[in-house]
Amino acid sequence: GKSGSKIQSTPTKAGGDRYIPNRSTMQMEMANFLLTKENDPAEESPTKKEQQKAWAVNLNGFDIEEAKILRLSGKPQNAPEGYQNNLKVLYSQKTTPGSSRKNGRYIPSMPDRILDAPEIRNDYYLNLIDWSSQNFLAVALDNSVYLWNHTSGEIIQLLQMEHPDDYVSSVSWIKEGNYLAVGTSNAEVQLWDIQQQKRLRNMTSHSSRVGSLSWNSYILSSGARTGHIHHHDVRVAEHHVATLAGHTQEVCGLKWSLDGRYLASGGNDNLVNIWPCTQGNSGDFAPVQTFTQHQGAVKAVAWCPWQSNVLATGGGTSDRHIRIWNVCSGTCLSAVDAHSQVCSILWSTNYKEFISGHGFAQNQLVVWKYPTMAKVTELRGHTARVLNLTMSPDGATVASAAADETLRLWRCFEMDPVKKKEREKANSAKSSIIHQGIR
Repeated sequence: GKSGSKIQSTPTKAGGDRYIPNRSTMQMEMANFLLTKENDPAEESPTKKEQQKAWAVNLNGFDIEEAKILRLSGKPQNAPEGYQNNLKVLYSQKTTPGSSRKNGRYIPSMPDRILDAPEIRNDYYLNLIDWSSQNFLAVALDNSVYLWNHTSGEIIQLLQMEHPDDYVSSVSWIKEGNYLAVGTSNAEVQLWDIQQQKRLRNMTSHSSRVGSLSWNSYILSSGARTGHIHHHDVRVAEHHVATLAGHTQEVCGLKWSLDGRYLASGGNDNLVNIWPCTQGNSGDFAPVQTFTQHQGAVKAVAWCPWQSNVLATGGGTSDRHIRIWNVCSGTCLSAVDAHSQVCSILWSTNYKEFISGHGFAQNQLVVWKYPTMAKVTELRGHTARVLNLTMSPDGATVASAAADETLRLWRCFEMDPVKKKEREKANSAKSSIIHQGIR
């Protein structure tokens, strides 16, 4: 016709002009039952009502009297206790077990790298690995010291003891990472220049093996089997400047606090001593605190990086406890049973956590939350006891040396990329302020 009768054409898109609901997602039977129920004049007895309610709860998982097809106001309906929700959208207030999200970061359970450490001495009292600020890992293997460059992967043999019966008993890097201190079984403390790969000096003041070393600026402290600790001023010819006599057996744990105020020492006599950096009125050094609670040798000593007066210590096989101390008040802040020998503790600089290395029976590493002392994760893989732990300069990787003659690198404190960028930005801003000040 002229008036232009409308010609019907099929839409170009399938279903483009109308809405087809998907009935599978709707409770149509329930809706129909509720609607027809409203028109039902019959009044049920109270017992029949209770019976129907019980059936409804058993069949549907909820009371149909309280069910609503649409909820236009008020809070969303709570899921019944233990209800598993397949659609994950019906109840938005309580998280069901299936939809609850785990808090916490991903920590790889496998090591990032495994390095061979042939002939590493299986001796609990020695300190055989240390990681420098210049990214060199020093490892003492029997009578030799090797350096592994983490950046390039290059391996250097730094030294070998002249006498075959002598062995290296401890290694420790100076803060700047250009000098390495080496303690030996024949009571020497050697100082090595890494750039030139040569020995600068040989310091002899002990009468037995030197199993522990720790730096405080230009003062190098060394702990020996006799129980004595010596301070060496590495700048002067008469290097031996003080003797600390507070242990009756071998000093196996030794660590200066980050601010240089205190030196913590742990010994085979089960004692932990806290020494001041300066002499007392009598001219002698005396401990400001002595902790006697451990029931085994204390090799693991570590200062908290964000609380300068907090110290963590770990006991040997007959103790197996990790204890946290306030060295100012002398109080034990917390103690946890690790159920195995504690050989080493390291605090994370990236998280409020620390890691411990263990011996018999599981030879594992454990990451702990601080201050709750809750276990974050356990890292397994070593087939013999862990002897030492050390941390990379960026704080992301922990190296563990064990009696199974392997070194394992664990990326357990990897920083969140966003936080990492923020920290780098903050550090660069600090350095630019310093430069401006100098100009």
